[in-house]
Amino acid sequence: MKFTLFSLFIIVFFGYSFSQNSRSLFQIDSIQSNILNSKDQDSLSIANANYAIGEIYRRTTPLSDSAYIYYHSAEKIFRKLNDTYNTAKVLYGIAVIQKNEKDFTGSEVTSIDAIKLLDGLDGSDKVNRYKAFLFNNLGIIFQQLEQYDESIRYFELSIALKRKLEGNNKSSIENSISNLASVYKSSGRYDLALEYYNQILSNSNLVVERPNVYALVLDNIAHTLYLSGSRNQLPKLFIDALRVSDSIDFNGYNSIIINQHLAEYYNDNENLDSAKYYAYKAKEISERYHNDDLLKSLKLLSEIEEGDEAAIFLKDYIKLSDSLMKVERQTRNKFARIRFETDQIEQENLQIARERLWLLIISIVLIISSFLIYVIITQRNKNKELRFMQRQQEANEEIYNLMLSQNESIEEARTIEKQRISQELHDGVLGRLFGTRLSLDSLNMNPSPDAVKTRAQYIDELKTIEQDIRKVSHELNTDFVSGSGFIDIIKTLIETQTKVYNLEYDLDYADAINWDGVSNKKKIHIYRLLQESLHNIYKHANATHIKISFKLKNGVICLIIEDDGSGFDVNKAKSGIGLKNMNARIEEINGKIDITSEKELGTQVSIEVPIP
Repeated sequence: MKFTLFSLFIIVFFGYSFSQNSRSLFQIDSIQSNILNSKDQDSLSIANANYAIGEIYRRTTPLSDSAYIYYHSAEKIFRKLNDTYNTAKVLYGIAVIQKNEKDFTGSEVTSIDAIKLLDGLDGSDKVNRYKAFLFNNLGIIFQQLEQYDESIRYFELSIALKRKLEGNNKSSIENSISNLASVYKSSGRYDLALEYYNQILSNSNLVVERPNVYALVLDNIAHTLYLSGSRNQLPKLFIDALRVSDSIDFNGYNSIIINQHLAEYYNDNENLDSAKYYAYKAKEISERYHNDDLLKSLKLLSEIEEGDEAAIFLKDYIKLSDSLMKVERQTRNKFARIRFETDQIEQENLQIARERLWLLIISIVLIISSFLIYVIITQRNKNKELRFMQRQQEANEEIYNLMLSQNESIEEARTIEKQRISQELHDGVLGRLFGTRLSLDSLNMNPSPDAVKTRAQYIDELKTIEQDIRKVSHELNTDFVSGSGFIDIIKTLIETQTKVYNLEYDLDYADAINWDGVSNKKKIHIYRLLQESLHNIYKHANATHIKISFKLKNGVICLIIEDDGSGFDVNKAKSGIGLKNMNARIEEINGKIDITSEKELGTQVSIEVPIP
């Protein structure tokens, strides 16, 4: 089965919290391995996994610094995620570690920080639960600092919250009540201490459900009675507490304090043998843990023993006290160093991230700048090309206008010459012929039949000549070649281009087209469209024959250019600058262009230009 990191967190928190040390360390290694190998490596899952490992270290191993490292890592991530509730949970774990290592000031600050975070959340059951835990932790801290009033206040706050929680919280409430009673005992208010201890013992099922707590409460009642001077029930209560503790606690840890209390009691009653027995028993058990319980056992033996033995225990007490203080100081320093080094690493990572960000920004700026420079240079080249083409087009149009002007000059000279010849025929030849006809007509007075017949023949012939000359005169005076200049230019273009391109051609044009009614602008564009089409045929079509026709349909000039070339796929063909220019020219004169083509069958270009 494949688990996410969050699933592992749930399993660890509820399944392994109270396992043996070796098993716990194995599970920690397993979680760490899953963190490295899992694909589910989002920040929240990693934070939950770090928190779970920290919980295992805190609850089941003596490695408080390891727990602190994982808690601190989880805290950093939760804070970045603005996860207030989980941040407060982690701070609670850190505060407990600091308290256990006697860093009471640090634990107080951390606890208050966590409470402030929880105060900003809704008063849900889970929020109140951790607030109650934190109040309980503060109560323990102030008890150790002998600030008993503050300690009592926080224990009472913890108990009040726990009573409001959902579910069965009886055990947790009893623990806080026991802590509260302990404060009253430490502050000398024995009646109140006994009242709260007896309140716990009122739970008739305590000895069955929680015999270890029952034994400790019984011992505390006995010790409170001993301190208050009421010793009627002693040492029976101590013995009963010890018997219950020994029956359930194979390691004997909970029995250490009971044995110490018994040693104090018997020493106070000058029963030295019993005092030494229980003091040595307490020392023997506490040596397995090498902590404050051993320190207290050594001090107790130094008070019970006499002479050199007492001096040896006192010396051992002083040595262990110094050692424990040194370890506590080192641990607190280690916590500070862990936090400092973590912050330092984060600062270094932040610096690296900033450097990478700047490198990325500089790279992006360079890329964008290079691209813009490329675009500018490319655009300049295109602009130069466009300006060149524009100048070339203007030059071509100027040449064409010169050709038209030249053709118009030729036509004008022709017209003038025709008019001159017409005038000569009309005014000179016709006048003389008319005079001759009149003279001959007057000879008709000769009555001879032959003369009359001959004169009549001559007169008829002169009439015929007169009519022919008149007809020629009128035809010469008519501008019958009007508009033929543009077609001549078109013919010259076609003949020149097809000769250069080695093409055969057929040209068909309608005489009905009145080219004089077509603007020079449209003529120029028609000329260029035909020129570009011929160029494209030569360049791309591999044709041998072309057909060109000019027709007039409903006031629209229709130019059709066909070739027998290789053809192409019109939909896939790229629009080159030539075709773009053709479309631009068509749009400028409000015309239409249609290109149809089939592979191996040729291409047809149809152009429509309105005359108006």
